[in-house]
Amino acid sequence: MATTDTGTTIDLLDPASFAHGQPHAQFRWLRDHEPVFRHAEPDGPGFWAVTRYEDVRAVGRDHETFSSVPTTMIPDPAPGLDFGDHQMMLMADPPHHTRLRRTINREFTPRAAERLRPRIRDLARQIVDAVIDRGECDFVTDVAGEMPSFVIADLLGLPLDDGRRLYELTEAIHAAPESQPEGAALAAVLEMFNYAHGVAEEKRRKPADDLASVLVTTEVDGHLLDDIDFNLFFILLVDAGGDTTRNLVGGGLVALFEHPDERRRLQADLDGLLPTAIEEMLRWVSPVIHMRRTATRDVELAGTQIAAGDKVVMYYGSANRDERAFADPDRFDVGRQPNDHIAFGGGGPHFCLGAHLARIEINELLSEVFARMPDVEPAGSVEWLPSNFISGPKHLPVRFTPTR
Repeated sequence: MATTDTGTTIDLLDPASFAHGQPHAQFRWLRDHEPVFRHAEPDGPGFWAVTRYEDVRAVGRDHETFSSVPTTMIPDPAPGLDFGDHQMMLMADPPHHTRLRRTINREFTPRAAERLRPRIRDLARQIVDAVIDRGECDFVTDVAGEMPSFVIADLLGLPLDDGRRLYELTEAIHAAPESQPEGAALAAVLEMFNYAHGVAEEKRRKPADDLASVLVTTEVDGHLLDDIDFNLFFILLVDAGGDTTRNLVGGGLVALFEHPDERRRLQADLDGLLPTAIEEMLRWVSPVIHMRRTATRDVELAGTQIAAGDKVVMYYGSANRDERAFADPDRFDVGRQPNDHIAFGGGGPHFCLGAHLARIEINELLSEVFARMPDVEPAGSVEWLPSNFISGPKHLPVRFTPTR
């Protein structure tokens, strides 16, 4: 933790800084005064916090200088999570990253995502059907969290109810350690790995038309994926498949509650404004708070010298409010154009593989919500995820006019 000469406290590790969303006052001070800031780390060597739009984009696109190995998380891998020569796609660099990504890339192209739209629209209808006659619900767990849970279960060939349990495990993985029992995150990872092992065994015996079957029958570098490779792919797909949609839909609704004029504007022209409103929600919420890279050589970034081996952390929520990149960035505008936000990573080899699918999920779910519960409103206080990695509501009680 550091305190500036103007009294601003900079602490991007404490989940309390993210208790109400992104810490924009801290980010603003950093962008203006130390855009590449040396941040202390209680149990580590510290890291460089990168907060300006152009610098974040530059780091994300330069994998040769800023590597995703050994991890994209700020702490180094915890004991018990060292997988030797095996690498999760998110934590690999080209060319190995490219070969891993190629195994599933065709399942997430714009055309492939568009083919799933009718099924996603049907899921949106089912999700709203389940709550519409109650007149109230927890919007995150009952609505926003259901969609990505169901979609990833469909893609992997799993029962929909299992998707719900996997969603609960991802929350435990991302929650701050002090907010849950000791070892809860590691236990969640192990439970997910055990579940994934069972899926792999079943798909090897009886391959089907699903993504899990693709993974167990596809070769990378001349070899079929082994159990550890499959497990790492599985946890990545479940984890990344839920984060953006769940937190964007929940956080986006909070933004609309807080900006009633923009909400009225959107609902008056839902078909015309929803696409730009979704992009503005992505910029505004920035569900993924940060990603880490590790410098492979001595390099200068924005006038700051970074040494080989240093941790370099990109803060997307700050970049998406950078006055140098966006006009009036602290104004929520459902019709904002242009809007070149970097909520999906800002390009480069690690640009979010599921971005097209996420947009379709968000569009279909919000369309169904505003068509059938147009008067939805807060019914209590929003509780944000206790995390410095993922930003979004954990609970959002709402009420609306019930219908059959």
